[in-house]
Amino acid sequence: MNVATKPKSSELHPGPGFRIRNCMARPAPELIARFGEFQTPDISDLMNRLYTMSPTIRSVTPEHLRILGPACTVKVFPGDNLMVHKALDIAAPGDVVVVDAGGSSMNAVLGDLISTKARHRGIIGFVVDGYVRDIPDIIKLGDFPVYARGVTPIGPLHRGPGEVNYPIQCGGIVVNPGDIIAADQNGVVVVPQEIAATLLERLLGRREAEKDYIAAVARGEFSNAWVDALLTEGGCEGAEPHVESRPTAPRRAASG
Repeated sequence: MNVATKPKSSELHPGPGFRIRNCMARPAPELIARFGEFQTPDISDLMNRLYTMSPTIRSVTPEHLRILGPACTVKVFPGDNLMVHKALDIAAPGDVVVVDAGGSSMNAVLGDLISTKARHRGIIGFVVDGYVRDIPDIIKLGDFPVYARGVTPIGPLHRGPGEVNYPIQCGGIVVNPGDIIAADQNGVVVVPQEIAATLLERLLGRREAEKDYIAAVARGEFSNAWVDALLTEGGCEGAEPHVESRPTAPRRAASG
């Protein structure tokens, strides 16, 4: 008996769990850019609030840094980042690398060096369902956003397995290669590639339809009659009749 032989169960196998797609379809850059006209709540609302990642995935870099681009997806064994490194060779300039690390807090799956390499390759940023590290040095890059569940000093392993450009989950949402990722101070939204053009049309249409209403609210001109109608319809005890006009609070004078 050869006691030096390791169990076959520890071997890596080609196929599901250890595979790479070197190319993917992406939405037109002009289409992606137009989503930058909208905040993530607007985009989320028109997808019925079902395509927004968990709020635990948030910016760990300055909050004003937004992300907008097609997803290059990476699935890793928790705590390993071999395939994150490989994704830098596959992602195109303008892509967002989205990493499914299983939400593990045991290890960071990327830090300042891989972020610096990604920035040199023209990658927009990272969204990670897991942890990252080296935040002060990533912030020094100035314009490279990273969204993640948290931060830890414990570094990753480089063994595999993993996948690049196959469907993943990130923050509870399925992400396919080429889906549009939009992230800002409110959170991270996933726009499925196949509905992106239609969704943009609806966003533009709603913005035009609501323009006058938003301007009126900004002036303090609004009615809550619809609230009273719903309360009455639901039989709410103690609901008062709607008062069409209420005095608005006086504005404070600017100090200084």
